[in-house]
Amino acid sequence: MVRRRRRIRTRERQSRLRSLSFNTLLPNMLTATALIAGLTAVRFAILGRWELAVIAIIVAAVLDGLDGAVARLLKGASEFGAQLDSLADFVSFGIAPALVLYLWVLEEGGRAGWFVALAFAICAALRLARFNVQTGESDLPPYAFRYFTGVPAPAGAGLALLPMAIEFQLHDGLMRDPWVVGIWTLAVAGLFISRWPTFSLKKVRVPVRLQVPVLAGVALGAALMFTAPWPTMTVLGVAYLISLPISLRQFSRLRRQAEALRGPVETPRADQEGREMAPPPPL
Repeated sequence: MVRRRRRIRTRERQSRLRSLSFNTLLPNMLTATALIAGLTAVRFAILGRWELAVIAIIVAAVLDGLDGAVARLLKGASEFGAQLDSLADFVSFGIAPALVLYLWVLEEGGRAGWFVALAFAICAALRLARFNVQTGESDLPPYAFRYFTGVPAPAGAGLALLPMAIEFQLHDGLMRDPWVVGIWTLAVAGLFISRWPTFSLKKVRVPVRLQVPVLAGVALGAALMFTAPWPTMTVLGVAYLISLPISLRQFSRLRRQAEALRGPVETPRADQEGREMAPPPPL
């Protein structure tokens, strides 16, 4: 009887896998391509082709943003896709940046450099695990759904690679110092696992009057990324750093407003014997 139930469950799982529609497969294809880009970044780093390694991680970040948008647009979200996306994010934005930075300059720091690379990858994994647990939680306040907890994995990878983008432009040698890069990488790793509220663009609705300017701005940013990738990446990284205190301030303001609307919580009274009594009913 137990074996029969197991066979039935196995057939049901196989049937669900065979019945995946193209709308479900397309986002997963983009996710798999992002995973390939992250692994390719490691290969470029082994070959010493640092600029191509950074570009491969940027491509993985773009594909990571597209797969979620395509899944929501085509209504092709699935549990399989969510698990695949989390795995691809860990490889592309946790392991790949850590190895690229280690092979680029952290290797000169010996064991300390390897510790920094491990810390970055582990913090990225912890951040993704926390995100998976928090996804779908219904007990969060409404304003919290507009924010991430901690820096997202793609943004963290971009911040970690910011010294490389600056070095590609200036060639001054400061950004190739293993201590500078190591301290910066540890700081970004700390942002991964922090409780810092950061902006989430998934819930942002663009008004009709701003749709054309927003599209023009995105197209201009893409053009700049193709023509001048390292200055553009530097500007975007600095802009994201500036947004961190702004997001914290707005999140704190929304939380204070929500607490003010909720009103003071009435504490239960105690009778003469010290036992708690329920608050009096409203008149």
